[in-house]
Amino acid sequence: MLLNKEFYKVNAVSELEGGRFAAIITLNKDHEIFKGHFPGNPVTPGACMIQIVKEITTRILGYEIVMTSTSNVKFMALINPEVNPDLVLELAINADDPTAIKVKNTASFGDTIALKMNNVYKRAEA
Repeated sequence: MLLNKEFYKVNAVSELEGGRFAAIITLNKDHEIFKGHFPGNPVTPGACMIQIVKEITTRILGYEIVMTSTSNVKFMALINPEVNPDLVLELAINADDPTAIKVKNTASFGDTIALKMNNVYKRAEA
């Protein structure tokens, strides 16, 4: 889990309407990941953003999940933790079927949408 490795901090998670949630997070610009990705010009790795969405979805649902697929992944702006450490993640979660939990996500800073993607998860085996 990236949260336990202090890669980011969850500041707030709020429920909106219609299965939608907003999470406000702050990236740790001093984390080791940014020293290698990329020295002098840190960029948040896409794999880390995918993991953050999974971790926040797990927190919202209250149980462990496993990703089964991802689609329509669009990185629209670089997320530099030194310039824009605070992100808002909006998640539309449809968990009616525990074998196909659908999550549509956007991540943004200010008025800039940095990431859009759709993920499908299943409830993890106990």
